[in-house]
Amino acid sequence: MHIPATLVRGGTSKCWLFNQVEVPADRGALERLLVAAYGATDPVELDGVGGATPTTSKAAVVSASPQPDVDVDYLFAQVGIGTGSVEWTSNCGNCATGVALYAVTKGLVPVTGDRTRVVMRNINTGAVLEGTVDTLGGVVHHFGRQTVPGTRAGGVAVGLTFRDPAGGTTGSLLPTGQAAQDLRVGAAEPVRVSMVTAGAPVVLVDAASAGRTGAESLERMTADVPWLRTVRHTAAPLMGLLQPGEEPGDAVPKVGLVGQPVPYTTTLGEPIGAEDYDVSVRTLSMNAPHPAIGLTSAVAVAAAGLLEGSVVSRITGGPTDEWLRLGTPAGVVAVRCTDVRDGLPHRVTVQRAARLLADARIYVPEAGSPQAA
Repeated sequence: MHIPATLVRGGTSKCWLFNQVEVPADRGALERLLVAAYGATDPVELDGVGGATPTTSKAAVVSASPQPDVDVDYLFAQVGIGTGSVEWTSNCGNCATGVALYAVTKGLVPVTGDRTRVVMRNINTGAVLEGTVDTLGGVVHHFGRQTVPGTRAGGVAVGLTFRDPAGGTTGSLLPTGQAAQDLRVGAAEPVRVSMVTAGAPVVLVDAASAGRTGAESLERMTADVPWLRTVRHTAAPLMGLLQPGEEPGDAVPKVGLVGQPVPYTTTLGEPIGAEDYDVSVRTLSMNAPHPAIGLTSAVAVAAAGLLEGSVVSRITGGPTDEWLRLGTPAGVVAVRCTDVRDGLPHRVTVQRAARLLADARIYVPEAGSPQAA
């Protein structure tokens, strides 16, 4: 069988987008379809359309929203690589960037002048986001010059805003009630962490307390993946994300290191000075170092920066103002917190870019065929 799909680059991720009317509504049937389409039982996803990295093995199912104040709903899928499974519990801001452009391009949202606002609801988490798509001249653009750290390729400018991001899946910005605390990971000495839910549940490790800098290379981060997974699995039950007897997953909480700004060279070879940003950040995407930073993680870091005593505000010298500049492996990502009340940001915005890459038919082996065996 074959299914229509659109491949989109959103920020530093690639994501196949499917219209809800073209794929099964049943979650189990949808998972089987995505596993087959992506070749997700194979660690290199050779016999499928998966990209074989966490940032390029993503999908989203898009539909018109029944909510009167929301334009489109999207169900995000992090398709496993070599696992034959799909993770459904998280959100992806980069893919949401692509969903906003897709919604305008496909006519799900009418163009409204030089900028077109798309209100999106993430079905996985209930998060509501706004994408402000560049439609200069009142037309949809397929190409643009907006760039983001991690690629020199331009795209259509999309301002992505997370509305009321605090709480989400854990119900509170600080699910443990503390801005920072010591976390004992295995038999080692405790490390200082902030467990925050904003955009996504995230556990941020003070790098210095763990004998690290927060500006590690991707190679060093790769070596630290087993340890960072242990941090994640230790924090999960404390954040209310893991019930007794459940096996820990590798999607939530997100996990990363934060540290003092230092000079470094990006993955594209560009020099960054310590004065160019406010806090170093290195995170995981599933079980691999993120080449930049997931936008939901960026929102959490920015929200932590507003909190007295958090591992982020201790690095910046106190609660931050409207802007926080994150030094990531790909370069500096600026995050803006506005409408801040009682320490909670009600709008968090990141400037992104997106481009539709292809409209395609994906040929999917049917259950019971030799290819699907």
